[in-house]
Amino acid sequence: MAKKVRTEAELGAALKNNEDSIEIEGDLANKALKIRATGKAAWIVAIGAIGVATYSAFATLGTGGASAPVTATTAGFTAVAATTILGATVTYSAIATAIAAGGVGALNSLRKYKQISYENNRLVLRRK
Repeated sequence: MAKKVRTEAELGAALKNNEDSIEIEGDLANKALKIRATGKAAWIVAIGAIGVATYSAFATLGTGGASAPVTATTAGFTAVAATTILGATVTYSAIATAIAAGGVGALNSLRKYKQISYENNRLVLRRK
């Protein structure tokens, strides 16, 4: 039975738990499809930028917000690269998923799942 997810937090948890099958529903399915379809060279740039933004979020959480001005500026500058490649809403979803999963490695694992089907805003993936 596939793990059904509708939010970035649920997707992050499913990836973190190495679910065998994931069924992504709603607008998140379109965003996940775009993350998976990004070419290798573009993905390297995007994942680097998303990684910096994710690290910045973790750093801010770890200081109780004291480092927010510095990390927000860094995240803002680096997110531009990812936004150029993926688009703003997909970049936001990628960052939120990475934060929920505990790091950008989850996004790489998302790209390694095999697409079983995609129809009616429903993406079904199975771990290879």
